[in-house]
Amino acid sequence: MDYLKVIGKKKLNGSVKISGAKNAALPLLASTILSSNSIKISNLPDVVDINTLLKLLEMLGSTYNKNNNILTIDSTTVDQTKATYDIVKTMRASILVLGPLLTRFGHCEVSLPGGCAIGQRPVDLHLKALEQMGATIEIKNGYIEAKAPQGLQGATIVFDKITVTGTENIVMAAALASGVTTIVNAAREPEVVQLCEVLQDAGLQIDGIGSNTLKIVGSNKKLLPFKDFKIIPDRIEAGTYLCAGAITNSILKVENVEPAHLEAVLSKLEEMGFSVLIEENNITLLPANKVKTVNIVTTEYPGFPTDMQAQFMALSTMADGVSIIDEKLFENRFMHVSELIRMGADITLNGTVATIKGTPKELYGADVMATDLRASSALVLAALVANGETNIHRIYHLDRGYDKLEEKLTNLGANITRDKEK
Repeated sequence: MDYLKVIGKKKLNGSVKISGAKNAALPLLASTILSSNSIKISNLPDVVDINTLLKLLEMLGSTYNKNNNILTIDSTTVDQTKATYDIVKTMRASILVLGPLLTRFGHCEVSLPGGCAIGQRPVDLHLKALEQMGATIEIKNGYIEAKAPQGLQGATIVFDKITVTGTENIVMAAALASGVTTIVNAAREPEVVQLCEVLQDAGLQIDGIGSNTLKIVGSNKKLLPFKDFKIIPDRIEAGTYLCAGAITNSILKVENVEPAHLEAVLSKLEEMGFSVLIEENNITLLPANKVKTVNIVTTEYPGFPTDMQAQFMALSTMADGVSIIDEKLFENRFMHVSELIRMGADITLNGTVATIKGTPKELYGADVMATDLRASSALVLAALVANGETNIHRIYHLDRGYDKLEEKLTNLGANITRDKEK
């Protein structure tokens, strides 16, 4: 197993190119099950979660060729409809094959998912919606067994709460259904928008893209002629590197980004005293004279993303005063707090609210353990400004979502190396 060794107190400088968005690529890969042709996908990030889903698609019968960040995939050959536990247990996003498999074949078995232990993310909203579309669903031996022998039927789905993967799954299920499906209280994340746009480019009629109400006219089981497409930039990776620049109070440029996707993050950085220069596809962060405190409440897009909460908590340890972070979306998403405290951070928890007392308290290198994907990046950020050496263990979480992290940080001037546990 690998770990990262970070020597802190190094200024960063330069530019970093942001990879394609993992959370956009995953549903788009699942959507190839709906395609009538081979597709070329560019700007694909090289992270473990992507390779896991490709392995699952291959087990289902897809064939593909990957060359650096370009993938050519043919899912017309899919002939299996069982997504087995040994793959799905490692990544929750595997549930995204449920909608496309069911709508194409009329039946499928998908293991109940695993992934980061950041709290309850039940799939009941997905299942309830599919039942409204005419599916019969049973949970047996840890598997979701779904059947719709006559095909899925269009329906009006009202999500009780906003769900990104739920919205994506039902959009894909509706694509080959018969009739019109309306999704009310749909997620509006850029990753959902790109999925809808790719399906629209494949000839599917979708109204309301980018809004909280989507209307999809199904193709009645006719596969869709996909066009080649490019994955959007990863807004969470971009936000993480901006926080790396901020926590070290450095000048840092992120390239290949979509600034509109980062408005909530940029707003909080400016509130903390940093300046941002925005170009068409680049953002440059400029140092703050004094790092100010911040109050953050996580919420669905376009609000402040839960996936940036841990990074801003690390950044808040450098602020002059007390910052407050209220995590509204996932009840277990404060597992990085105890590890930051090991490094000398002054953080108290009260339910969903974290209170962070910043400077003049300093952070010190320590052995810490990553507990989930974004917590891992928070520990890396803290290590960049800590006195001495920090060893970050269990970084397989980090590898699930960050493409070439230590290489990119090294190029910016960080002292970070990967080594094997003894």
